[in-house]
Amino acid sequence: MFLQRIGNRGIRLGTLFERAAARHGSNVLILDHDLDVAPALGRRATIAEVADLIDDLAARLWAAKVRPGQRVVIYKSDGFDITLLACATARVGAVPVLLSPKLDGETVAELIRRTDEPYLLTDQVKLEQELPGEVFEFAERVLLASGTYQGATELAALAGSPRVPAVTMPADHPTLITHTSGTTGTPKLAVHTGRTLQARYRPQATVVAPLVPGRETIAIHVSFVHSRLFTALAISLLRGFPILVLRESDPAHVADLFAQLRPGILEAHPNSFMAWEELADDPRKPLANVKLFSSTFDAIHPRTVQRMLAATERTAPVFGQLYGQSEIGPAVVRSFSKRRGADADGRCVGVPFPGFTEVRVVSRDGNPPSETNPGFIEVRSDGRIVTYLGEQERYDQQVTDGWWRMGDVGYRTKWGCVHLLDREVDLIEGFGSTLAVEDTLFARLPELTEVIIVPDAEGRAVPVICTKDDQPFDPQTWQRAVAGLPAMAEPVLWRQQDLPQTATTKIKRLELVRLLAAAAPAHAAS
Repeated sequence: MFLQRIGNRGIRLGTLFERAAARHGSNVLILDHDLDVAPALGRRATIAEVADLIDDLAARLWAAKVRPGQRVVIYKSDGFDITLLACATARVGAVPVLLSPKLDGETVAELIRRTDEPYLLTDQVKLEQELPGEVFEFAERVLLASGTYQGATELAALAGSPRVPAVTMPADHPTLITHTSGTTGTPKLAVHTGRTLQARYRPQATVVAPLVPGRETIAIHVSFVHSRLFTALAISLLRGFPILVLRESDPAHVADLFAQLRPGILEAHPNSFMAWEELADDPRKPLANVKLFSSTFDAIHPRTVQRMLAATERTAPVFGQLYGQSEIGPAVVRSFSKRRGADADGRCVGVPFPGFTEVRVVSRDGNPPSETNPGFIEVRSDGRIVTYLGEQERYDQQVTDGWWRMGDVGYRTKWGCVHLLDREVDLIEGFGSTLAVEDTLFARLPELTEVIIVPDAEGRAVPVICTKDDQPFDPQTWQRAVAGLPAMAEPVLWRQQDLPQTATTKIKRLELVRLLAAAAPAHAAS
């Protein structure tokens, strides 16, 4: 962790694009969508133009009486302007609170209440279709990124406001608030400081530097409310990488853009890479120029890794996997190559960043943690959030002498590799690792696009499966595939679009258990 501390002045989100423009002003940002706050900007702009837009938006926020230290909840229709508005908010010294557009209105209202009379930056669509009227009582003032609504102030009406100097807050002051995935209930609000975000940036930048020594176009498909996006942008902007930011993950749409722009780096969530496996078969070879694939925060199925690496024609390509959490940042890193892929153990998530992060596995029952008796995975890093807003007690329950409980169980090998076997809440006693079995099923059944093993009311393991184009599944094929695996109930076929997902496309397993109990008969696969 000492390498996270040396000269750490904080990430300085408010001036990130301005500093990048000073180095690489003619570098370009390409979007696959228009910005609600600046539709005239178009889908291709220089970094200097984007920096100027952030300065303009900051001036409008200042004109709306947003001041240093105040909180601004940003909950609007999906788009990269969420990120730009966060930077503009930080530029005036305020604290952006980013809420996923996928959250329902009642949950958002509760999080706004918890934020203690913040400014609310939203849009007409969210106010008309999602948010309850009580948000006007919970917010100091309601601002609109687009549209009109009675009682709300339109940012467009504040265009031309006098520019104001950037406000630099102390490195230990909150600079960003994001929310947890909400896989186990109402999301918690995670408070990041400039120093903690910079501590996350450093190990990632250190790893990327030797892997990508030259200038490459990077394509990013990461939730606009995820803390990872800001560190990925910092690395890309300050290195002068041309940036393609994707809102949509549809494989056909992505293939068209990649075939045209030929990115050298891909940054995405694991489920996005899974959806893009079919790009490997596209005759235009949209993945042929990729040097580095980077998967964020969750383990990824080996089949997906193999498909990605097989599709690139670059010399010595690398698939980098980061294991971490919204609250702690990246803690463990692992790389895959074409030589290390076909028989890779998907449960091995790698080793800590030397000098940056530390990992330990704590026994659950007094016996040494092992593959058959996994322990609690804990991490120590200066990238750890400083609190859950309004829930300090819940935060304190996660920390023991500086070690953060990840909520996962696993073990470490004699070589120090961390093996992730399951989430604590998803353990099925006596079954073994559900994630390992899912990896095996993916490898054996190429027609699967998703498989999630969850317990039923009796504690039996139930595989929920999704297939390409929702095609029916052959029971005999399934029986051959599960040979040698722990006993499971018959598979349940589910439409992938109906799976409950978080803002980062992770499956909400506990919610799926509830849905399965209510609707299993209608989804029988056999």
